Amino acid sequence: MTTGRRRRGGLSAPVRTTLSKVPEVTGVFWITKVLTTGMGETTSDWLAHVLDPVVAVGLAGVALAAVLALQFTVTAYVPWIYWTAVVMVSVFGTMAADVAHVGLGVPYEVSAAAFLVALAVIFGLWYASERTLSVHRIRSRRREAFYWATVLVTFALGTAVGDLTAATLGLGYLSSGLLFAVLIAVPALAHRGLGLGAVPAFWAAYVVTRPLGASFADWMAAPGAHGGLGWDYGPVSAVLTVVIVALVLSLQAAQKSSSKETVPSTATW
Repeated sequence: MTTGRRRRGGLSAPVRTTLSKVPEVTGVFWITKVLTTGMGETTSDWLAHVLDPVVAVGLAGVALAAVLALQFTVTAYVPWIYWTAVVMVSVFGTMAADVAHVGLGVPYEVSAAAFLVALAVIFGLWYASERTLSVHRIRSRRREAFYWATVLVTFALGTAVGDLTAATLGLGYLSSGLLFAVLIAVPALAHRGLGLGAVPAFWAAYVVTRPLGASFADWMAAPGAHGGLGWDYGPVSAVLTVVIVALVLSLQAAQKSSSKETVPSTATW
């Protein structure tokens, strides 16, 4: 929450403006987002190996609920809280898609279609309520709730699509990763060359970050017999976590430095 000064009848009164609860969309945003998707994929697989799957899903669900509750209590974007929430959404979203396939036997093409419908429903409700799907104005509890519901479903959708290309279509992890590396550029090119709106371009790219990061992370972690490098899920998760923490700490430091240099705005009535 920022406070400036307004002058009314010769008296100064505080001006309160609500800050956005999500980060600016920059290159660092996209890099961090892709890393969280990879980390969520390998961490989910690692937890499924070291814990009972039901226990793993339960713990991930509790952790996600706790960090989202914390995210909703703050009044502005706090890098470490926001990105911790994204990481937990990544882990839990991966588990949701895996439970649908492994636990319930739902084919990836069916779960991908179901998550796509769920995403369309959320977008429809969000737009009907707020008349915008922009992430630049997440300044109310309702918009934030729509935002995080969308993020959760995009992770589950991206997981199902990534597994669909790698397993069902037989492309393997590396080929899938290369495919999504090409596809993620399509929304940006369509926005610049074909007039696609910034909002649909953003969300299209956002969905693709999930299978992009997950495919390369799986390629690094999976054993050679499954088309991977065999580095194992635990070590890959640990390395990705270290890189993400370093990026988030740099974002936190940059935000703190920026806030010190900001001069409170003034307005005269």
